[in-house]
Amino acid sequence: MNISIDPVFKAYAVWLLALSVATFFIYGWDKWQSKREGWRTPEKRLHTLALLGGFPGAIAGRSTFRHKTQKKSFGVVIFLSAILHSGVLFVILKYL
Repeated sequence: MNISIDPVFKAYAVWLLALSVATFFIYGWDKWQSKREGWRTPEKRLHTLALLGGFPGAIAGRSTFRHKTQKKSFGVVIFLSAILHSGVLFVILKYL
């Protein structure tokens, strides 16, 4: 059985996976730095990573490291990112 995967879908999936893994580790790094009062990752950068496609890693990082769970803006940005990327996935699957 030969299953053909659209190259655009494949590239998008790799992009999401890579960015999610990176975002997850950056959340872990930021939590570690917060405990030792070291250099922190700016919140704007964490939001940007989620919006660019790292939202699954942001969800996992928040949960795993119990980091940024009290800040409503993070929940909102992650939710909006999931909606945005659901739309992108719909367009890729439907029209490309």
